Amino acid sequence: MTREEQFMPNGIPRHIRCYDNCGRSFDRYTVVYTGNYKGRDGCDYMGMSENPYHPQGFGQHGWNQQVIDYPKYSHLGKKIQFTDLPPDCQDAVIQDYKEIWRIK
Repeated sequence: MTREEQFMPNGIPRHIRCYDNCGRSFDRYTVVYTGNYKGRDGCDYMGMSENPYHPQGFGQHGWNQQVIDYPKYSHLGKKIQFTDLPPDCQDAVIQDYKEIWRIK
């Protein structure tokens, strides 16, 4: 089994949690990167609109000393599956995820 297959079975990142606030804010989607990756200290996450690469879209990384979605996550919206994210959001998450987990 390759490293990519181990960390991304069927092309889906294993160590993330995804949220959708159903359009209550411009950064509608939040993805929290989880797991014990090298250099992890606190909570890395990404907030995005449907088009994180578009000049009028939004895609921003963040870090917090505490995990932002436990014990409660209602402020982030409802939990969704990675496959429920728009395609550009999925692409942005995969790029980050591969860098975090050192997957080529």
